[in-house]
Amino acid sequence: MTDPASVYLDHAATTPLDDRVARAMHAARDAAGLAANPSSPHPAGRRAAQQVEGAREQVLTAVNAPDYALTWTSGATEADNLAILGLAMASARRHSGRVRLLLTATEHPAVMAAARAAQALGFRVETLPVRADGRLDCATLAGALDDDVALVSVAQVNSETGVVQPLAELAPLVHEAGARLHVDAAQGAGRLPLDVQALGVDLLALSAHKFYGPKGVGALCHHPDVRLEPLLHGGGQQDGLRPGTPPVELIAGMGEAFAMADSDAERARLRRLHAQLYNALEPLGGVIRNGRPDGSPHVLNLSFAGVHGLALREALAPLQVGFGSACSSGGTSPVLRAMGRPDALAHASVRFSPGRSTTAAGIEAVADEVAGVVQRLREASPLWRELSEGRPLHEVYGVSTPLGVA
Repeated sequence: MTDPASVYLDHAATTPLDDRVARAMHAARDAAGLAANPSSPHPAGRRAAQQVEGAREQVLTAVNAPDYALTWTSGATEADNLAILGLAMASARRHSGRVRLLLTATEHPAVMAAARAAQALGFRVETLPVRADGRLDCATLAGALDDDVALVSVAQVNSETGVVQPLAELAPLVHEAGARLHVDAAQGAGRLPLDVQALGVDLLALSAHKFYGPKGVGALCHHPDVRLEPLLHGGGQQDGLRPGTPPVELIAGMGEAFAMADSDAERARLRRLHAQLYNALEPLGGVIRNGRPDGSPHVLNLSFAGVHGLALREALAPLQVGFGSACSSGGTSPVLRAMGRPDALAHASVRFSPGRSTTAAGIEAVADEVAGVVQRLREASPLWRELSEGRPLHEVYGVSTPLGVA
């Protein structure tokens, strides 16, 4: 019988290093000359540079952006900062008159913080509300756009809820207004199809460790016409946008990871696991899906009505699941709050995130454990007693937002 504590369901936070990626990194480390600095002009340095260039092609091919520039970073957080602050500084230097930054209310903390930092340059930051299902409406974006908008930031996949934003519908609106579109694709790239060129994404932030690659490396893919200012200053590597010696082994690992994007069959398998887990917990009643059924197959976020959040987290502490974003500082989830969830339900939410190693047996074991915990906690819950007696959920929690109760 599978031990539920041994089942890793936190792939949205980070993923295990794929064995094939590890082998590619070892090959890069062991190959003659690849210990050299790729900026060095001697043969060993040129061989290291070729390794970096090969990885660049792998990543750009994976997102169909062959003509885009790519700047290696330490991860998606740095890539987001370079995209937002780099563009803001370049725009301010040109006195372009575009002084507004638009982002959804459910963006990653790295995007939120970088946008706030741009306020020191004279930019105004506006957060766009999302619907109860986490999606940004085209009408909401269109109503906020004007010729003073420099950048719109929309994540491809939300890290807490798995909600997939309709980029194909949003991107034309951004471009019609003459603004640039920044997409944090740390959660979606490799897992879901992403055609940067077809969508017209101007800046794309990526992370290796979110998709079976090594920690400590990411990238910003950016259209050649986008002007950016560097955040760091030094030796002038990477066209001066990100100085410092590129970590060849990490870059090789990222390239290999992105060359092994999930297949249709793997996505279908993850959707089956996703559905298996939801269908196992739904009979408990009072189960709220935070997100959409058509979200990314690797994220399922559920709130359990009639359960105290802290007690739930303590009881589920042995399980390898998530509570909110792994990059947030705790407290009430801004993402769930933006979706209209009351604090009590947001605290009683759990993020389940399956991946390549997840099996049906593992899902069954975790579902059984969670169901037992929820039932036990509800036995002593006055809120659950009210719900069981027929009082409507929105009255018990004092909200009018649709909650999608199972």
